[in-house]
Amino acid sequence: MFETKLAKWNHTILSIVIFAAATGCSPPPKEALSTSKSHAGHSVEHLLTAKPQGKPVVYQVFTRLFGNTNTNNTPWGTIEENGVGKFSDFTDTALQGIKELGTTHIWYTGVPHHDLITDYSAYGISHDDPDVVKGRAGSPYAVKDYYSVNPDLADDPAKRLQEFEALIARTHKNDMQVIIDIVPNHVARNYKSLAKPEGQSDFGEHDDTSVEYAKDNNFYYVVGQDFQVPLPLDGYQPLGGDEHPLADAKFIESPAKWTGNGSRKAQPHFHDWYETVKVNYGVKPDGSYDFPRLPEQYLQLGFEQHAQFWQDKVVPDSWRKFRDITHYWLDKGVDGFRYDMAEMVPVEFWSYLNSSIKMKNPQSFLLAEVYNPELYRQYIQFGKMDYLYDKVEFYDSLKAIMQGKEKGEVLHQIQSGHQDIERHMLHFLENHDEQRIASDDFAGKVGGAEMGMPALVVSALISKSPTLLYFGQEVGEDGSEDLGFGDPSRTSIFDYGAVPAHQRWMNNGKFDGGQLTGSEKALRNFYADVMKISAFHPAMLGEYMAVEIKADQVADIGTGEILSSPAKDKLVAFVRYTDKQQVLVISHFEQQRSIKLAVVLDNQQLETLGLKTDAYVAVDLLTGAEHRLIVEDQLGLLELTLAPMQSVVIQL
Repeated sequence: MFETKLAKWNHTILSIVIFAAATGCSPPPKEALSTSKSHAGHSVEHLLTAKPQGKPVVYQVFTRLFGNTNTNNTPWGTIEENGVGKFSDFTDTALQGIKELGTTHIWYTGVPHHDLITDYSAYGISHDDPDVVKGRAGSPYAVKDYYSVNPDLADDPAKRLQEFEALIARTHKNDMQVIIDIVPNHVARNYKSLAKPEGQSDFGEHDDTSVEYAKDNNFYYVVGQDFQVPLPLDGYQPLGGDEHPLADAKFIESPAKWTGNGSRKAQPHFHDWYETVKVNYGVKPDGSYDFPRLPEQYLQLGFEQHAQFWQDKVVPDSWRKFRDITHYWLDKGVDGFRYDMAEMVPVEFWSYLNSSIKMKNPQSFLLAEVYNPELYRQYIQFGKMDYLYDKVEFYDSLKAIMQGKEKGEVLHQIQSGHQDIERHMLHFLENHDEQRIASDDFAGKVGGAEMGMPALVVSALISKSPTLLYFGQEVGEDGSEDLGFGDPSRTSIFDYGAVPAHQRWMNNGKFDGGQLTGSEKALRNFYADVMKISAFHPAMLGEYMAVEIKADQVADIGTGEILSSPAKDKLVAFVRYTDKQQVLVISHFEQQRSIKLAVVLDNQQLETLGLKTDAYVAVDLLTGAEHRLIVEDQLGLLELTLAPMQSVVIQL
């Protein structure tokens, strides 16, 4: 029936022999093919020795979890009960294991010194109050000292900064760059730097607290009212109810400050970011701006012109503080920053900050969390961001496709709409805010981590966008641990704990995958292969072409029956190409059925790719399997069989 349907097309197409690892069919004789895998110019094996083509791969590690070998995972467990990872756990071997995934940048999450409950008073560090700390290990986004690092991460807390500097050097030695977090929208309620350079003042140190707003105040104030700890919900108790001398439902702050998410109440809601206070950037309470605005023509100008614009401008004090903080870390060897909730801060500040960073290090890597698609171009062009999260459009749609709630073709619409900014839009499947793919709430008990395999291929290869991987993703970590404040399905960023699947790859510090299951090893190998293609293949910096799959081009592998329209909705197909390289990518999101697929390229597509009448050898970079693309009568045909959740990356 499938062949009959194909025969009804207006052009004659030569029949070809198909083979693929998923079908069990025998391959054609080697002599029938003009090229074998050993001659394939860009197999993954070849790419291993290539240099990155310029498309970054960011590997995010939650630093205090990465090297922890403790397996207790006790809810609300202390650092002694559940253990903690250290800077020193990132050995050369560990770093080379990260680099195997095509990594160019490591984002060390949770490095700046933030609020936490462990007692470091012996090192002159003040106690933090459990009533305004989330979890026992604390939120990495409630920073209390931007000029120091988390003492949990050091073997010797007194030398914590030197230990981080050594990690920066080790990362560079292993040919990767270092990214850390900057959280400009808010700081911890008890911000106080012990390590600030001479001449620097703390946030709020010189504020006029008698007024709600002043341009050079670092915070906003609820004048005449004292801060009150939010009322707990659902029986919540700080530290899970464990006793602590400061856990008394009180925190002294007079007058109260606005809360990090913008709440102007002296007693914020429990769901507000009550552990933080909002930083004032010269935005008045009525929303008007108290700083110079960028002229429209600066959308098209480079960072040098932006830096020159700000040279003679008077800006709010908080702008200068964050400039000095970022420059401090650049001087330490940090290569870039991930900016938390960047859209909550005026875009002019980003022009000021980022242009100053680029003047200091033009190669710095600047990544921002911006969720409003209408603001993307403004934060890239005015704000001089290198990269933004592509969450609300691309990630959210891809997640819906994985869960069977959306059609594959929607990604082509998004990609077409991003053509002018695609290289600035960071793609990801997991990060510390999102559910683990293998969690029950995401993949359910059926798909598991394998559901992420076709999505990874699409996410990493569809555009010039960089890709972010979250540690443990590549071995199917499910984030199911209930550690206290954090919710299962996301690996907790608030609690002391460990990451079981990742620990099996760590193998007690050997970092060789020695304890991984067979399926976990296969998954990691798959990730490594895909990410090497993403990082190294020249076509990944080339152009994008959508390939339409029609309903009558898909058949059931068992019965040969033409499948209905929903079958093609579970396919995403596109070509990435340069004038010398063409790669056809197809991902099959169906979880149960194997299919036979006829990929058809029309005359316009063939001309764009420079393909003329001939029989072309096509090599799958993921398996080494060879196929044939037949071009005749101004049509191209390549037949494939695809197993459930299988992808092919075919070098034409």
